[in-house]
Amino acid sequence: MPANPTIPQDAATDRGVYDSLEAIRSLLIPGEDLEAMAVQRRIFALTHRRQAVAATSGRLIVVARNLFGGYTPIDCRWQDVREAAVNVGIFGATLTVSVYRSNDLATEEGPPSLIVVKGLRKDEAQEVYRICQSREQSWREKRRIRELEEMRAKAGGIQFGSAGAGIPGYSPTDSNGSLTSRLQRAKEMLDSGLLTDAEFEQVKAKILAEL
Repeated sequence: MPANPTIPQDAATDRGVYDSLEAIRSLLIPGEDLEAMAVQRRIFALTHRRQAVAATSGRLIVVARNLFGGYTPIDCRWQDVREAAVNVGIFGATLTVSVYRSNDLATEEGPPSLIVVKGLRKDEAQEVYRICQSREQSWREKRRIRELEEMRAKAGGIQFGSAGAGIPGYSPTDSNGSLTSRLQRAKEMLDSGLLTDAEFEQVKAKILAEL
């Protein structure tokens, strides 16, 4: 476990917080560390047991304690997180996480599912959210690389000349399509965010130079 994981300081005095912490710890696998945890405020749990959400080194975990003992866990891997948001109100914070429904790097996912935990203690929720953001950005870049690889594979492999090395969409010996189709594909990659404006202009210039 990290030297200073962000966990509630009242875990030793609040039985509900302690039980939630122990429930989360029981779900950790070997090598997985608890990095931050947020607990639902009591006022938001008048009709049910309090919920807690934890950010670990490998995933996001939500536990809801059952009325008659035990708990119900929900978890998602960081690579499946599509987007995270936190809304801080007067009485508490709401953490919302959009999750891909895919088993790999989620490059061809279906409609995302949502994990929503309301009424979290503000400082704790913001710390969990910061970790969600960091993990989301890291995996977003990995998905971008994966998408490029998949598009290359579907096109039968894309090779680049020295001036266009590393830029998808241009092949001086492309026999799989016309110049028009190659230009259209480069535009689609620009629109989907796989190419920057500068990369697209360089690809377009190379394609038009063959006319």
